[in-house]
Amino acid sequence: MSQVTYETDNRIAYITLNRLDALNSLDDSLNDELWQVWSRFNKDDAADVAILTGNGKAFCAGADLKTFMPKWEHANTLDIRKNVPTGIAGGITRGQHKITKPIIAAINGFAIGGGFELALACDIRIASEKAKFGVFEVRYGFHQGDGGIVRLVAIAGMAVALELTLTGREVTAEEALKLGLVSKVVPHAELLATAEQYAAMILANSQMAIRSAKETIQDVVGRTIDEALRIETINGYSSAGDFSEARERLAAFYAK
Repeated sequence: MSQVTYETDNRIAYITLNRLDALNSLDDSLNDELWQVWSRFNKDDAADVAILTGNGKAFCAGADLKTFMPKWEHANTLDIRKNVPTGIAGGITRGQHKITKPIIAAINGFAIGGGFELALACDIRIASEKAKFGVFEVRYGFHQGDGGIVRLVAIAGMAVALELTLTGREVTAEEALKLGLVSKVVPHAELLATAEQYAAMILANSQMAIRSAKETIQDVVGRTIDEALRIETINGYSSAGDFSEARERLAAFYAK
């Protein structure tokens, strides 16, 4: 049975982690399967936005502590260097993170350890009231290694990143909202519908502009102000392409 499902409907790709017996934790098999799924989504002309969620009571419980983590005990520096291009969760944390189509995380339950890193790698995060977050790696002798620190600092700031990482404590959905880690918290039964509402808002826009905007946001992080402004200017003014779609959208606006 597949550990991740991929379905499309109305230009939305529904990606669901389905490793129920292990709280959707990431082992080599699930990582490999997810790599293929993200690659498929990137090339899929029938999908312009993805909604990622988990089956069961967990969104993703992180790296599998029984199988995935022990292999690093005897790893050498070459093994670690070979890991750099791929990351976990099929490379969406590192390796396939440059996909310009938007990805919405519908966080249905536990998003801890590498699962928290996976959620942070998504573009928009909607949380069920049942969702829980935490940098649990530090409880077991590790810390984030797949974008968790980088994105936590970028999304919530250094103070929050330090506090959550150094304590390894659990964070509720409501606190995650206050810290800016998620965009919205909803009743559990409304989670998917809310994610679909966000997807619909994205789909109502020019997809050429959307993908250029996501690419630009990723590219300006860490740049000097002059470099960032240059990239935004070039990408923003060229995002309309041959201007045919923009012309139609402007005509519809003027007609109102």
